[in-house]
Amino acid sequence: MSGNSTGESVGEGAIGGGWSSVSHRGFDAGVHHENPQPYAAMVEVARDMLDELAGANPPPDVVDKVSAHLADVQALLTDHQVSERRRPFGHLDVPGRAQCMSPLIEFDRWDRDGAAGTVTFGRYYLGGNGAAHGGTIPLMFDEVLGRLASTDRTPCRTAYLHVDFRSITPIDAELTVDARFEREEGRKRYLRAELRHGDVLCAEAEGLFIELRPGQP
Repeated sequence: MSGNSTGESVGEGAIGGGWSSVSHRGFDAGVHHENPQPYAAMVEVARDMLDELAGANPPPDVVDKVSAHLADVQALLTDHQVSERRRPFGHLDVPGRAQCMSPLIEFDRWDRDGAAGTVTFGRYYLGGNGAAHGGTIPLMFDEVLGRLASTDRTPCRTAYLHVDFRSITPIDAELTVDARFEREEGRKRYLRAELRHGDVLCAEAEGLFIELRPGQP
């Protein structure tokens, strides 16, 4: 995971978080790069739909209707498939980067030394008994630390990510995320982050990220 940022604010006062300049990596989202909000709104609808889908137990007739609607959506998108470097998904300078793979994080602080914000794990990320699935938490940490590791620096990739689970991470609750860049040794970058529900430490992570060599994918 990698990125680069100038720390600019985007959207409605939110901070994009490490992805305010992706053109240097060869990404070209076309019209969506200049005007990201319509595409980001579409992804937000998809994100909300996944929560509704995960939380629903619909009768068979509703299942049939939803399946038909989703098939129509799939057909609309099939004719517009493009190469990786032209895809807006995950590469727009908006909160969440216009993707719904990992939870949306709203940052209120972001610079090359650290980041802080809030995140809510919706029903789509439920593991069981009101707790977020354990696999979604490292995903969230990698999303934050990977971008922070490349903020105002050359791109890098995750070498390892160690996560300690301290208590359950509740769904449908606003949690705080705090990440910091600790040190850099040659091509190695070391970072840490914490996830909290109020005063309760839910999980903490440490990661090592390696700077990419010129031309390295």
